[in-house]
Amino acid sequence: MSTKTTNEFGGEVGGITLLGKAHSLSALFIVMLRATIGGMILFAGLGKATGEAFDASGYLVHGVDAASPVSGLYAAMGSTPWFVEFANVFVPATQLLIGTALILGAFVRLAALGGAMQMALFYLGGWSGDALALFDSTLVYAVVFLTVAAFGAGRVLGLDAYIEKLEVGGEALTERVPALRYVLG
Repeated sequence: MSTKTTNEFGGEVGGITLLGKAHSLSALFIVMLRATIGGMILFAGLGKATGEAFDASGYLVHGVDAASPVSGLYAAMGSTPWFVEFANVFVPATQLLIGTALILGAFVRLAALGGAMQMALFYLGGWSGDALALFDSTLVYAVVFLTVAAFGAGRVLGLDAYIEKLEVGGEALTERVPALRYVLG
């Protein structure tokens, strides 16, 4: 006889208790969300790595809205040759790593945090000061990355479930190195 468990989740934020119950399809949808956002950023990285030449200075100098609070900072970064060379490698490399990690479900919290940070930087660059533009796609992507991290999406059909159980010296990896709980999941 099978027993059905209730998938409850919750927490407290600012003195308000939040409680919820996951639907039976929630695990499937969190895997789909993880794979979709992972595929989106993976293919963005592949496009930069294998497509037309990627040059971060184009975005930093010309792609940032002048009303953005970071426009001066981004323009200065785009005018600094060593930083542009660094960004030309760093952006596609991290997009490839983040996408691969999310699709495989490995180091999901770390990858999702990296994706959210990258989207936050793009969001700040696109900020026009218009109230209607506050909710653009990069903000939505950042929230999706954070949602994937919060739900520990790497434990559902992902490698994180196996990595956490690896034994090192007779104990589970996450028991031996507790800090890994913050990057796995």
